[in-house]
Amino acid sequence: MWWKFLRAVKTREHRVAPTTWVAALAATVYTFVPFDLIPELVLGPLGLADDVSIWAIFAVLLTREKHRWQAALPAR
Repeated sequence: MWWKFLRAVKTREHRVAPTTWVAALAATVYTFVPFDLIPELVLGPLGLADDVSIWAIFAVLLTREKHRWQAALPAR
Protein backbone atom coordinates (compact mmCIF):
# COMPACT_ATOMS: atom_id res chain seq x y z
CA MET A 1 0.00 0.00 0.00
CA TRP A 2 3.04 2.28 0.37
CA TRP A 3 3.38 2.62 -3.39
CA LYS A 4 -0.22 3.89 -3.64
CA PHE A 5 0.51 6.41 -0.91
CA LEU A 6 3.69 7.59 -2.64
CA ARG A 7 1.81 7.90 -5.93
CA ALA A 8 -0.88 9.96 -4.18
CA VAL A 9 1.82 12.30 -2.86
CA LYS A 10 3.50 12.52 -6.26
CA THR A 11 0.24 13.32 -8.07
CA ARG A 12 -0.65 15.78 -5.28
CA GLU A 13 -3.76 13.84 -4.41
CA HIS A 14 -2.50 13.99 -0.80
CA ARG A 15 -0.78 17.02 0.69
CA VAL A 16 1.99 16.13 3.11
CA ALA A 17 2.35 18.25 6.24
CA PRO A 18 5.22 20.75 6.19
CA THR A 19 6.77 19.17 9.29
CA THR A 20 7.17 15.90 7.38
CA TRP A 21 8.92 17.70 4.51
CA VAL A 22 11.22 19.46 6.97
CA ALA A 23 12.04 16.15 8.68
CA ALA A 24 12.82 14.55 5.32
CA LEU A 25 15.09 17.42 4.36
CA ALA A 26 16.77 17.43 7.77
CA ALA A 27 17.38 13.67 7.68
CA THR A 28 18.87 13.84 4.21
CA VAL A 29 21.08 16.84 4.91
CA TYR A 30 22.21 15.54 8.30
CA THR A 31 23.19 12.22 6.73
CA PHE A 32 25.45 13.80 4.12
CA VAL A 33 26.86 16.84 5.94
CA PRO A 34 30.17 16.05 7.66
CA PHE A 35 29.11 17.84 10.88
CA ASP A 36 27.90 15.38 13.52
CA LEU A 37 26.45 16.02 16.98
CA ILE A 38 27.75 12.70 18.30
CA PRO A 39 30.84 11.75 16.27
CA GLU A 40 31.36 8.09 15.45
CA LEU A 41 35.13 8.46 15.79
CA VAL A 42 34.81 9.38 19.46
CA LEU A 43 31.95 7.16 20.62
CA GLY A 44 31.98 4.36 18.06
CA PRO A 45 28.63 2.71 17.36
CA LEU A 46 26.93 4.97 19.90
CA GLY A 47 27.74 7.83 17.56
CA LEU A 48 25.25 6.43 15.06
CA ALA A 49 22.43 7.05 17.54
CA ASP A 50 21.83 10.63 16.41
CA ASP A 51 21.77 9.58 12.74
CA VAL A 52 19.32 6.77 13.43
CA SER A 53 17.13 9.00 15.60
CA ILE A 54 16.73 11.58 12.82
CA TRP A 55 15.63 8.85 10.38
CA ALA A 56 13.32 7.34 13.04
CA ILE A 57 11.57 10.67 13.52
CA PHE A 58 11.11 10.94 9.76
CA ALA A 59 9.74 7.37 9.59
CA VAL A 60 7.20 8.12 12.32
CA LEU A 61 6.04 11.29 10.56
CA LEU A 62 5.81 9.52 7.20
CA THR A 63 3.79 6.70 8.75
CA ARG A 64 1.48 9.29 10.32
CA GLU A 65 0.97 10.84 6.88
CA LYS A 66 0.15 7.45 5.41
CA HIS A 67 -2.47 6.82 8.10
CA ARG A 68 -3.92 10.28 7.49
CA TRP A 69 -4.15 9.49 3.77
CA GLN A 70 -5.81 6.12 4.44
CA ALA A 71 -8.36 7.73 6.75
CA ALA A 72 -9.33 10.16 3.99
CA LEU A 73 -9.95 7.39 1.45
CA PRO A 74 -13.59 6.58 0.76
CA ALA A 75 -14.86 3.44 2.49
CA ARG A 76 -14.95 0.36 0.28
